[in-house]
This record gives sequence, structure tokens and C-alpha cells, in this order.
Amino acid sequence: MKLAAASGGGAGRACRALCLLVLAPLALSVSLGACARKGEGADRGALADGGSNSGPASTVPRKVRLSVLAGQSTPDPGIEGMIDDLLERELPDVELEWERVDWGDKFESQMQAKFAAGEVPDIMIGKAQDVATYLPSGNLAPIPPSVLRFVRKEALRSVSAEGRAFGAPYNAFYQGVFYNKDIFARLGLRPPRTREELDAEVGRIRAAGITPFAAEFGENWYAGNVVMQLAMGDVFDRVPDWGDKFRAGKVSFSGSKEYRGCILELQDILRESWPDALAIDSSECDERFASGEAAMYVTGSWTLQTVNVVNPGMKLGVFPFPNSGGDAKLLFEPNMTFMLSSRTDHPDEAAKVLEMIFGSRDLASEIFDFTRSSSLLNDSGTIIPLPIQSDVDRFRREERVADVTLGNTQLIWSFQQDMAVRLGEWLQGKASLSSALEHADGDRALSGPVN
Repeated sequence: MKLAAASGGGAGRACRALCLLVLAPLALSVSLGACARKGEGADRGALADGGSNSGPASTVPRKVRLSVLAGQSTPDPGIEGMIDDLLERELPDVELEWERVDWGDKFESQMQAKFAAGEVPDIMIGKAQDVATYLPSGNLAPIPPSVLRFVRKEALRSVSAEGRAFGAPYNAFYQGVFYNKDIFARLGLRPPRTREELDAEVGRIRAAGITPFAAEFGENWYAGNVVMQLAMGDVFDRVPDWGDKFRAGKVSFSGSKEYRGCILELQDILRESWPDALAIDSSECDERFASGEAAMYVTGSWTLQTVNVVNPGMKLGVFPFPNSGGDAKLLFEPNMTFMLSSRTDHPDEAAKVLEMIFGSRDLASEIFDFTRSSSLLNDSGTIIPLPIQSDVDRFRREERVADVTLGNTQLIWSFQQDMAVRLGEWLQGKASLSSALEHADGDRALSGPVN
């Protein structure tokens, strides 16, 4: 959540993950292509502005320029080059001006700053949860049916209001406990369904001299992501409007046994991880897990991009973190979600760009292969199955899959992130858990969508 309330990751993580990918042929070609495109874009910009490259400026048609604010999760940097290549072939009279920011660290602040200044980007790329956050501002336009026809209907529920969709989800991450199948097979373990079964298996893994959990608490977002994963099973699955009740003063973090239980699991994961888990970042954690240095990892499928580089043959499985009732669901998070400005001067061109992106099978195959994410499109062509695909398909058949957007719209990411900072202080022994919960209760007015 990574970048993924159960949310997105930090900027350092994105940079390091991308550096890793430069070692891989596919990522290298994307990186080189992006460099070439940067130079080409400068040339095109000079021409569009009447520059003096070749021939009279009056003979060069001006391009329509659309601003794009892209909040990127860990695997996303590089997809903008793929989109630009397609745009140059399909809509040569339109040019995108990209502003890329880390979704977890900068996207919300940038959106609010632009809204306040009256500079709403023509196209915004966030997560599905962002639709509920920013729709009250009046700055989002409905997505045209010509785009929505490419999106699976079940993916539109979390981005719709009053019968209209204000976001178009493109891909998704799955979240849960990722596990090393070779280690589980060697120790005769099976994915647990209850906390008691999980505790017993952790004991057997530890007794075999293996670190049970990969974990990193050097970045605050990770604690927020894990807590939301657990809260989906023990809080929001039981009380879907818990956040609304929280803002109404009917429930609290300090008084919720269920939420406190989810948070206390952080201590257990930390205790069963590496001695330096409080200091390392997600890139280091991803690499260690991919190298077989831990049996399990509470994370999302954004980690698969690193696995594909470090250990492409790794056998992985995934299961939901067991909840108190033994009926937890695997989580999916719509990641790249396209939104349109209600104040753009070029609504037709912006819509055409989305039609081009969502309608291209070749682009879909390229993006899904690069990001190792799952498609939310009706027909996306040939997609390489993920290492966890058989487990995902099984949980879908069993109807044990839930959209984490529910929890992430009940408690928006900025609130979760602030709470994660306080929980990080608690894990480091710098503050009490009670003070962290009381702080969250004091910020209840900041926990909902932006008006």
C-alpha cells in the first residue's frame, strides 16, 4: 500500500527499485528509451513554441499540451515513457507534460496545493481511494463511457458516486502474507487460516533457524500498510463504516479492542524479523526476501518487481494475514487510477488520451509485464501470469478477495501516515501505544475526504 495505505512506498524505495531494474534488460530498454524521449520532448517543445529548428515556425502546428500529475508507486516509474511513445504514434497533436511524485509522500500535498491555486492538472493518476478523497472538491470530471467500457465493472464500484465513475482504475496490487514456497515445503507447512496456526508455524520456522518475517520499519508507511491490512479483516469487514463512526465520535482508537489488536501485531512481526528491522528500508527488505532470507513477508505484489530482478525463479505464494475469525480475505488495491479535471480547457483531448491508453492491448502487456501488476481491464491481451497467480485465482473462486479501498476511503492515507509515524515512535520505545492512539483520536476531523 507500496506505495499502499495499505498504500504506496517512499521516494527512496522507488529510486532504489528503479536502479535495480536498470540491471534487467527490459528496464534498461525503458530507461534508455525514456532518456531518448526526454531529448525528443525538448525538441518537440521548441517547435511547438515557434523555435528555430528547421523551417519557419508558422509551418509547424502547435500541439495541445496536457498537464499530468502522476502519483507513482514503487514499480511505476518508466510507464510514462511507454505512454508517450504510444501518444506520439496515435495522437501526435497532443503532448503530455508530466509531473511525477511519490504517491505516498507527495501526491496529496501536490493535489491540495494545485487545487488551492486553481491549477488543476488536466489528468491526474493516483489510486482508487483518491477519488473519494478529492471528489468533494468539485475538481474531478466524470470519466466518459468511451473509457469505462475497457474497465472491469467490479473495479468501478470504489470510484463511483451517484451512478457515475470519477476514476478509471487500470491495474491492481494484491496484498497479504507472501511466503517462500520452498521453505514451507521443506518444513511441511501450509498457509494458516487462524492466528493460532500462524503462531505455531512461526515457532517451527524459528526453530529451523530461519527468520519468520521479512519486515522493515525504517519507513513509516510500512507500519500503516500492515495495520490497514489487518484492520480490513478485524475491523472494516465487520463495521464497513468504522471511519464514519469514528468521525462522529461513536468509536475511537483508544477504545477499540479490535484496532488495538491489529496494531499490537506490529510488535509480533518486529520480534520475529531481523535485528535491524527498525532501520532498513523496503528496498533492502524486498531484496533480502527475494534472496530467501525470510519465510514470509507482509507486503503487496509491488514487491514482485524486485523479485523478478533478484530471483526470477523464486516460488512464491500468498495468503491473507489471519484474522480473529479465521475468515480473512486476500486484499487487492486498485493502483494506477486515472482522473480527469472538471476545469480543463481541453476535455476532448484529455478524454482521447485516456481512450488511447485504456484501449491499447500492446501498452497493457508492456505495462503489466514491467510493473508485475494485475490487470483491471476487460481485455488486456497476453499478460504474463504472476508467481502468485494460482493463489489469487483460488481466493477469487472462493470469494475471499476484498478491495482495500474500503478502508482507505474510511481513513484517508494522510491520516494513516501520520498515525504510522506515531506507531513508529512506539515501536522504537520513544512513546507509549496509548499516546499514539490518543493522538489519532485527537485528529479524527482529519481522517476523512478533503472538502
